[in-house]
Amino acid sequence: MIGSLLRREWQILRRAKGAVINPMAFLFLSATLFAIAAPALVIQQTSQGASAAGILWTLVLLTQLLALDGMYRRDFDSGLLEQLLVTAQVPFVAVLSRIFMQWLSTGFIIVLASPLLAVLLGLSVETLPATAVALLLGTPTLSLLGSIGASVTVGFNRGGVILALLVLPLFLPTLIFGADLVEAAQAGRDFMPQAYVLGLISLGALALAPFATLAGLKISLEMQ
Repeated sequence: MIGSLLRREWQILRRAKGAVINPMAFLFLSATLFAIAAPALVIQQTSQGASAAGILWTLVLLTQLLALDGMYRRDFDSGLLEQLLVTAQVPFVAVLSRIFMQWLSTGFIIVLASPLLAVLLGLSVETLPATAVALLLGTPTLSLLGSIGASVTVGFNRGGVILALLVLPLFLPTLIFGADLVEAAQAGRDFMPQAYVLGLISLGALALAPFATLAGLKISLEMQ
């Protein structure tokens, strides 16, 4: 069952290539604009061990918001979402499969591209492993918690603003500890405490978010 669900999600992802390309294009264009339009600001902040990490994580959060709006919307509009939740033997697994594929198409690609993003924003080469670790631990939380907001707003015609208002407060702990991890690595300090906290946040989100997402989808379908 899990294999068939993952194959289905993969086929959906292949057909909706724009859902992957558009957020990644936004992320790289935004990072490039920072590097071109304000190079002195980025270099000065980086040399002081400060907010190039904050810029990176802010761009990652905005990229996730851009990707989350269509997470369930296409299936909701076509009626496939209701059919999936009714016919799935374990709806929880179906929701978790969608969250995993959403992370794979955004968060995992961001992790792979983190060296290039870090260089564009002026982070040192020594910081690249820590940046990848921070994103690997933090981006699953963004997908898990973001899926809750996406499930609640899937029935709204223009749910993008409401989605941002719902999920941005949930993203704040990941933003704070993720940026602090990269900043600590940039300054040569131990960043393992921040890594442990990011891991704990991800585990907590994994335990709670799929159930909350399933409840949000059922409420949205009942209100249709």
